[in-house]
Amino acid sequence: MSFPHRPDAPELPDFSMLKRLARDQLIYLLEQLPGRKDLFIEADLMSPLDRIANVSILKQHEVDKLYKVENRPALSSSEQLCFLVRPRIKNVRYIASLVNADKLAGRTRKYKVIFSPQKFYACEMVLEEEGIFGDVSCDEWAFSLLPLDVDLLSMELPEFFRDYFLEGDQRWINTVAQALHLLSTLYGPFPNCYGIGRCAKMSYELWRKLEEEEDGETKGRRPEIGHIFLLDRDVDFVTALCSQVVYEGLVDDTFRIKCGSVDFGPEITSSDKSLKVLLNAEDKVFSEIRNEHFSNVFGFLSQKARNLQAQYDRRRGMDIKQMKNFVSQELKGLKQEHRLLSLHIGACESIMKKKTKQDFQELIKTEHALLEGFRVRESTSYIEEHIDRQVSPIESLRLMCLLSITENGLIPKDYRSLKTQYLQSYGPEHLLTFSNLRRAGLLTEQAPGDTLTAVESRVSKLVTDKAAGKITDAFSSLAKRSNFRAISKKLNLIPRVDGEYDLKVPRDMAYVFSGAYVPLSCRVIEQVLERRSWQGLDEVLRLLNCSELAFADVAKEDKASSESLRLILVVFLGGCTFSEISALRFLGREKGYRFIFLTTAVTNSARLLEAMSEVKA
Repeated sequence: MSFPHRPDAPELPDFSMLKRLARDQLIYLLEQLPGRKDLFIEADLMSPLDRIANVSILKQHEVDKLYKVENRPALSSSEQLCFLVRPRIKNVRYIASLVNADKLAGRTRKYKVIFSPQKFYACEMVLEEEGIFGDVSCDEWAFSLLPLDVDLLSMELPEFFRDYFLEGDQRWINTVAQALHLLSTLYGPFPNCYGIGRCAKMSYELWRKLEEEEDGETKGRRPEIGHIFLLDRDVDFVTALCSQVVYEGLVDDTFRIKCGSVDFGPEITSSDKSLKVLLNAEDKVFSEIRNEHFSNVFGFLSQKARNLQAQYDRRRGMDIKQMKNFVSQELKGLKQEHRLLSLHIGACESIMKKKTKQDFQELIKTEHALLEGFRVRESTSYIEEHIDRQVSPIESLRLMCLLSITENGLIPKDYRSLKTQYLQSYGPEHLLTFSNLRRAGLLTEQAPGDTLTAVESRVSKLVTDKAAGKITDAFSSLAKRSNFRAISKKLNLIPRVDGEYDLKVPRDMAYVFSGAYVPLSCRVIEQVLERRSWQGLDEVLRLLNCSELAFADVAKEDKASSESLRLILVVFLGGCTFSEISALRFLGREKGYRFIFLTTAVTNSARLLEAMSEVKA
């Protein structure tokens, strides 16, 4: 039923060291401002900070009061103010307004700004412009790796996706390179490196430069992790746009998992309060159902409830000594399991209610038709109806983007019709969002006369050109065209199944999408690991427009142990979904690997499209 790890699965490295490092560095920075101080924290950093250093730790280091960075005057009466913020211009302007207000009032205080994960030159320029550069001290808290679970590290940078893939802003690449450098310093060098995508290539090259500059630090060390694979989100948008049907993915789509925890409302907790629940391998119930297809979860939970009841019932025939042992050793664990079980049953019921209301089955059927390339006209009509009924602006956009990518761009008539209906239904303020989606290659219009083969041949000529990176803007939208149909055939992404696909005993990674589709990102990783190179995948690279952007750096002789060679770190630049994580966990179980995930942030279709939207919810 659930996915136990194979008995021969390699042990994972201990990532709790990353938390200790981040905590010690933060304490060191706070102590540089001796005495009592008030700490202003940006909202984005509150959840990650809570996982690293809770309020009591901050209080031990003379933090008096905590404030959220908000666009209003500070009420603090402390003589020392410390700001913990992301390196954003608006934050620096806010700090400058507080400092200048104090100056006007003739008040002298000490100010310290801690930028996380790094300090940008632009922020210091703003401090200079505002005339307060000499009044504040600036530092950086290089906290870029948060362990959310035993096999999942997050950089907690949701803005990475929009900054890089829409704005072309490369400032976070240094943060990625520094994070990889820290991992190789702590856990030994990575003997085998693979990657695909422009961002992956730049991050890899910068990381290698950092390694060369500090030559000798990792030399001679035995590697703990045998392979690293870097992958850009824009290599595979389709997977991120599909509805998730594994339990963890559905919980994320329905309740939004934030920084590894989720807020369950009163309707789930069966009380009048909401409850924040940490979702990781320590939750014994969750760890057994997280990777399961949702259709199997209820059966598992009801079986678990029966087993629990049987364990409770054992106490009936006990004598005093046995009862004493039961109370001291087992009861606490049973009560905890019972509490978690009722929460997950409540979550399942809530998901079922919401999905039944949305007519989830019809939606999934349309998605599968789009992925397989059948009944395209019917799917287009379904999307039009979805827009006309004003079901949800983000959901309608998601279906339009899925139609566009799977069909290699919309024919002009459909593009104009859907766009017009969307703007009439949800409002003209969404007009700029369409421009963003076009620039990112998520929702494009076919040029008149473009067929799949014509686009392919033109893209191949462009991409094999050495100056691929300097293609003019006129061609950039063409270069971002998807060749999904051809890639799908080449990599066999749509499994051919005789009869019903058995979701209880999955045969391949397609189970994460009800047996209809193998995630492209996961298939590429599987193929490269099998070959230990990109050999034989030239056609796939050409169709992905990545002929110049794939690399493999494989060690000649392996110093790595056979155990570490079965550990693979997959780095998703631009975010990864819980469906991809579940699919790779399944692949690892089948092949005897163990995957570790590092992502700029955990994402899903809604987060992806909200990042592209110009209309803030």
